[in-house]
Amino acid sequence: MSAKEHFPIFGIRAFQDNVQNDCSFLYHELRGERYIEKPHKHDFFVFLLIEKGSGTHSIDFIDYKVGAHQIHLLFPDQVHRWSFGKNTVGYQLMISRPAFEAFSHSLRFSAVLYQHHPVIELAPEVFRQLLYEFKSIQNELNKQPVHWEIIHLRNQLIAQLISREAENKFEDMTVYRTKPVLLKYLSLINANYKEQKSVAFYAEQLNISPNYLNILCKRHFQVPATFLIQNRVMLEAKRLILASDKTIKEIAFELGFNDLAYFSNFFKSQTGASPRQFKEQL
Repeated sequence: MSAKEHFPIFGIRAFQDNVQNDCSFLYHELRGERYIEKPHKHDFFVFLLIEKGSGTHSIDFIDYKVGAHQIHLLFPDQVHRWSFGKNTVGYQLMISRPAFEAFSHSLRFSAVLYQHHPVIELAPEVFRQLLYEFKSIQNELNKQPVHWEIIHLRNQLIAQLISREAENKFEDMTVYRTKPVLLKYLSLINANYKEQKSVAFYAEQLNISPNYLNILCKRHFQVPATFLIQNRVMLEAKRLILASDKTIKEIAFELGFNDLAYFSNFFKSQTGASPRQFKEQL
């Protein structure tokens, strides 16, 4: 793989059959073996409802096992690839960034949290409810004229059903509800990690001491507060290395590292490979 070779960022129009139509929402069905061998990004949001299947779906460098009655959430700028077995049946809603932002409040939790839990196992009844909404959106998209308000409302309902399932299944969702300062900490990291890598900065923004913030993170996440900052920096570094044509030096500068050697050492300490080795091994 050459230094200039990179993985693309796909827009929603790349999946549209008729370029004359509005492409705020697209519906696709997936049946049988499907492969995305090279990681790539989308500039749109995806709900992927799996009825049955096998294989793996890699999202931001973590492999998730594909199985029956799952919902997969993929946010813009996340890097993903998949390998689905021949028994796979899935239903995909692709939603443009502006359309998603119009109903994203219905997810109830921060996007950061759903990116930590992009695959949610569903009870059979909840799967049936979601499948009904997916099929209803498909029917609406096939009508002329399309009633966009109905589609938006159905997407709001899908988001609310997913929120309820996430809250029931993931213990850390409860942590964020009982300790909202931790959710605010994650949100602040997401907004400032390129410029601010000091726990003291975030503690000041939260009006608590660095020591107390560290205690909260160790108690509820079993990691020090600085780990969450470093983890976000590393995630973006991996995304940029694989899904941009920037040089390693440009990526280091974008992430707030003025010294390329320091960035390379930091990256290697986290992954066991240099940035260049990481790019070449995938």
